[in-house]
Amino acid sequence: MFYDWGNSAYSIIITTAIFPIFFKSVATDAGIEANMSTAYLGYTVAIATFILAMIGPILGTIADYRGLKKKFFFAFFFIGSASTVSLAFVPEGSWLPLLIIYVITSIGFHGANIFYDAFLVDVTSEEKMNEVSARGFGLGYIGSVIPFVISIAIIILSEKGVIPLPMAIATKLAFVITGIWWFTFTIPMLRNVVQVYAIEREPNIIAGSFRRLGNTFKEIRKHRTVFIFLLAYFFYIDGVGTIISMSTAYGSDLGIGATDLLIVLLVTQIVAAPFSIIYGKLAHKFSIKAMLYVGIIVYIAICIYAFFLSTTLDFWILAMLVATSQGGIQALSRSYFAQLVPKEKSNEFFGFYHIFGKFASVMGPLLVGVTAQMTGSSAYGVFSLVILFIIGGLLLRMVPKPESQLV
Repeated sequence: MFYDWGNSAYSIIITTAIFPIFFKSVATDAGIEANMSTAYLGYTVAIATFILAMIGPILGTIADYRGLKKKFFFAFFFIGSASTVSLAFVPEGSWLPLLIIYVITSIGFHGANIFYDAFLVDVTSEEKMNEVSARGFGLGYIGSVIPFVISIAIIILSEKGVIPLPMAIATKLAFVITGIWWFTFTIPMLRNVVQVYAIEREPNIIAGSFRRLGNTFKEIRKHRTVFIFLLAYFFYIDGVGTIISMSTAYGSDLGIGATDLLIVLLVTQIVAAPFSIIYGKLAHKFSIKAMLYVGIIVYIAICIYAFFLSTTLDFWILAMLVATSQGGIQALSRSYFAQLVPKEKSNEFFGFYHIFGKFASVMGPLLVGVTAQMTGSSAYGVFSLVILFIIGGLLLRMVPKPESQLV
């Protein structure tokens, strides 16, 4: 749970909030137009997630071999936390090195999460697995807010001249805080968590891993309902993830100040937690599928509304709309999938669930980047995401309710 507490700082500070704002300001100072810097950031996110999508499946299967899970976890965690700190030491005005190091931080963060998620079966019983996982998720929200608030405070005090630090240095301190926070709260996991369940090593673990992946893929193809849902998930979760990763860059393009953006994102984190719970309760009343449609419709409205954004108030309204559905659509997608798959093979099938999520993270940022570059407007880039939600919603209609589907 403390790893959730520690690494969630990366999600809000590096992926969503402070780094994108900092990059946009560096790019602007270097003479790059706003829509082009948004495009470059979109391309970078796409490159990072594509690399992860390519290596993720094999890493996930390697994690099952005895004695390797913790070694790979440590390697990716260390790469991620160390490279996050190194963002602070990029020379002033160097926007391209910032993006290159960002790719490395992303690979470290998401790569470590593959092995971290796999450790869940080792640390608790099946009866308590949901409870332990949910507590970790909850602690992650809290753990991300604390260093975020500290970082915002330093940046605002610097901006107002209360502390004698240039804004650039104050912002870079946020990267150092993130890396140290992440590293510190990973220590309990490194010291106390051990791999309990494992597959005995084969003579060639790489070939064995690919063979196991092939077998799982053949199983998925036999279950048409599962496969169609994964396709639907591929499209709409791509839109969700893109909005999360590109929101601050878009807000910056609209001329919204860095301080306002940071405060909006902080409130969004706080509001998202209870709404995730509300989505869960409403799913029991109206069905999971109905609430997934609600989430998709809300996100279509977000994309349309974003096209007409012009003021800070508009961005606040947009952020609160995102907060209402961000956690809910992700949480319900996971539980819906769990009801569709064969229960005795849920671990194998969830491996492909994560693979589809990783591949999905490539298309959205790429779509935003290309559209923004071609049209000269970031607004058209965000609006283009409507296509992903519409396709995802239409495919979801083809998936029977879990209760009526024998898999």
